Amino acid sequence: GSPRRLGNSELMAKEISRHVVESHTLQLIRLPAMDIRPCRACYTCIFDERGCPQEDDFGKILSALVEADAFILSAPTYLLSANASVKTLLDRGLAFYSRFDRLWGKPAVAVTVAGIEGMEGYTKLCLDSALRAMGAVLKGSEVVYGALPGEVFMNEKNRQVAKTLAEALFGPTPDWQGVPWRCNACGGDTFRFLGPDEVRCMTCSSPGKAFVSDGRLSLSVEAAENHFLLSLEGALHHWDWLKGMKKRFLEKKDELKIICLDYRKDGDWLKGRQKEEANQQ
Repeated sequence: GSPRRLGNSELMAKEISRHVVESHTLQLIRLPAMDIRPCRACYTCIFDERGCPQEDDFGKILSALVEADAFILSAPTYLLSANASVKTLLDRGLAFYSRFDRLWGKPAVAVTVAGIEGMEGYTKLCLDSALRAMGAVLKGSEVVYGALPGEVFMNEKNRQVAKTLAEALFGPTPDWQGVPWRCNACGGDTFRFLGPDEVRCMTCSSPGKAFVSDGRLSLSVEAAENHFLLSLEGALHHWDWLKGMKKRFLEKKDELKIICLDYRKDGDWLKGRQKEEANQQ
């Protein structure tokens, strides 16, 4: 998820690979260097077994993910979030559903790189959510700090972080039950507070409660039933729901058209040169 060659994100991914004791080949994908076009919301990948009709590199990336035994996702922080290439890939994620028979359950680890300590924003959440949306089992996720290329390893602790993630990759799945600051359903560590005692895990969307125990804040989260990020059954159920949108649209298209056309002439659009040229063609 980084455009910088031999930058900290690349070095961390390679350092993790060096510590994986299982015999393996490291295949690298630099997302910003790939042609990943924005999703057009056409839903073709849901209904057509040939997948997305766009002729770009997404299909090549999807094939690489299907063939891989495990994933390492590493990305830098750009303005408190992950580099946009991670999100652009994820926006095409409806195409993952038709491959979940081969994607689901693969082990994965994530590394967030930030230049200033404490300024990673929600980058870690972006990476964790992306891997779960790919059907992966998140074995570990860490944040490391380093701004200049290579600076991440001027701190020897980060080499230990890479070693720990490498050991976790093919190790046992962590048990998050009873860990007071983790989601019991997915192990996520980012929450939205919806009220005095209501929370929601921002990684898997499971609801929960916040309470004080022994003088410290604790969280209790229950797995959302049939959630598409938590089980293959839930993912396939969600895929069926998505397919059902076509029938629902056809049933309601006249009503929907009336609502939408009422807003057709509101406002003046600022037009971009590239988009305008594409529309003319």
